[in-house]
Amino acid sequence: MKPQAKIGIIGGSGLYALEGLGDLEEVFIKTPFGPPSDAYLLGSLDDIPLAFLPRHGRGHRLTPSELNYRANIYGFKQLGVEQLIAVSAVGSLREHIKPLDIVVPDQFFDRTRQRSSTFFGDGLVAHIPFADPVCTNLSRILYEAALESGVTAHDTGALVCMEGPAFSTRAESEVYRSLGMDIIGMTTLQEAKLSREAELCYGVIALVTDYDCWHSEAADVSVEEVLQNMQQNVLTAKAILNKALPRMPVRRTCSCGDALQNALMTDPGIIPAETRARLDLLVGRYLR
Repeated sequence: MKPQAKIGIIGGSGLYALEGLGDLEEVFIKTPFGPPSDAYLLGSLDDIPLAFLPRHGRGHRLTPSELNYRANIYGFKQLGVEQLIAVSAVGSLREHIKPLDIVVPDQFFDRTRQRSSTFFGDGLVAHIPFADPVCTNLSRILYEAALESGVTAHDTGALVCMEGPAFSTRAESEVYRSLGMDIIGMTTLQEAKLSREAELCYGVIALVTDYDCWHSEAADVSVEEVLQNMQQNVLTAKAILNKALPRMPVRRTCSCGDALQNALMTDPGIIPAETRARLDLLVGRYLR
């Protein structure tokens, strides 16, 4: 497939479309890992080519556990995307991180149980570096754009990714706080791992909607509260994107684009032909 956009956006809860895209085109993509969440919307914003995907599908019809994370990220790779911005609703685990704040997380903690988090296996083993799970260059751009948008923004934060779809118990919320977690969500961990394996830059605009259920003076998180704050957060996310996109570099200077260079463990001579063909888009340049 001919590259069509270098920048991708994953829309989270409440962000199912991106207004202002010109030359809009819907593209349905087939991947070796099955269908993505929805059609990719290709277009341009101020002459910047973009690929947009609503994470949960238009109308929010897929739970966090039902998402085909591998297909979603692989589809962006097929479109030529190199830098991927994820927009995600989260709960706060800290007093100073308030609803309607923005966090650009720099760490993740995995509490999911039933999701595919790697492209590899079936005769090809790879171990990516993941100590720093987001692209620092991209995250800095997102944080600076958030500040310029006039919102309260936090440039670091540890995000615990839970399975869902139910919200936390009070005990779980307190344990996550005791472990040093700052915010809680249900989707970004797999996206970050798969983006690193696909050699994409990955950064998150985390939109705080609530205090989870640990806060003694705040109501326990509810869909009603999330939806109410989400409306404002979506407007904020769009403002941040409008400021961040023109700053995205034409050529990357980070190490994300070479994440697999020293990660492949398997002797190329014994990789099954089917596996080699399925992952050629990701590893072909290292195996030729």
